[in-house]
Amino acid sequence: MITNVHLVTVYVNDIDEAKAFYTDVLGFEQRNDITLSPEFRWCTVSQRDHPELELALMLPGPPMDAESAESIRRIMAKGLMHGVGLATDDCRKTFDELVAKGVEHIQEPSERPYGVEAVLRDNSGNWLVLVEQRPYTPEDFA
Repeated sequence: MITNVHLVTVYVNDIDEAKAFYTDVLGFEQRNDITLSPEFRWCTVSQRDHPELELALMLPGPPMDAESAESIRRIMAKGLMHGVGLATDDCRKTFDELVAKGVEHIQEPSERPYGVEAVLRDNSGNWLVLVEQRPYTPEDFA
């Protein structure tokens, strides 16, 4: 029986730079950093209070084929790769703190039927969606 989501892959341009961004800027902790072969490095980070969900910071490449890896790199270069959703108890405050640290933003905090949402980018161009969630129903979207 599946009990929870444990791992999400985030494709990055440089593992060392991404690890520094996620740990130093976002406050995640390193969980693993193991070079398994010349072509494959296993590096994961997680939030301090939620070690059960790790982000695998991966270069587009083996074990995927070269054409697929290049497609991912092109999407990342455009800044259109969806990354992760990050919950926050104060979207506006967290947004301001991250922008002050130099994090690029796409969308300032905005009211949505489900809460307050802002969109930023990590240092590889992946979207980071900040959400201060509130209860909602389908009727809130009418």
